[in-house]
Amino acid sequence: MNKIVKMVLVLSITGAVSGGILAQVFHFADPLIQENRKKELREAIFVVLSEAKDYTTLEKGNDKEKIVVYKGIDADGKLVGIAFIADGGGFQGNIRIMVGLSTDYLKLKGIKVLEQNETPGLGNRIKEPAFEDQFRGLEIKPKVEYIKYRKPEKPNQIQAITGATISSEAVVKNINNAVERVLKNFPQEEILK
Repeated sequence: MNKIVKMVLVLSITGAVSGGILAQVFHFADPLIQENRKKELREAIFVVLSEAKDYTTLEKGNDKEKIVVYKGIDADGKLVGIAFIADGGGFQGNIRIMVGLSTDYLKLKGIKVLEQNETPGLGNRIKEPAFEDQFRGLEIKPKVEYIKYRKPEKPNQIQAITGATISSEAVVKNINNAVERVLKNFPQEEILK
């Protein structure tokens, strides 16, 4: 019985010390992680709105359903487009994408995949420039579509990645959902102010 008490005591102390060390590492690392995320977000805005030199932020909603739009502004102070996050499920986890939209609300200016956990060598190819570049100048109406095994035939279509149809579909679905939400909450006349 004495051995069992010793073992439980040693395991408890080891667990407490390990937990304390992990808490300290998190306390130190979390601000750095958050700062890197902000930097990555800022860089992504300028990728999807390549003419922009600065941006302003608009927010609507509450903490649970907050919608954020970034208005890209060129060197002369002219609006060049808006950017926003498209967030949703993929094949193996969440896919988070920065989306750029033209001021006329008709075409995408580009996308940048920020986070994904898709299958290496297949689904994670959504981060490759060859896939992301398909969205540049893509029409959003009626909705963005993906097609398999052939070249796009309409101005609102992209070609899915062979072997990663679910990931390609998830990107398209997340973009369509985000575009719909942004168009509903941020009318064009409000953005052009």
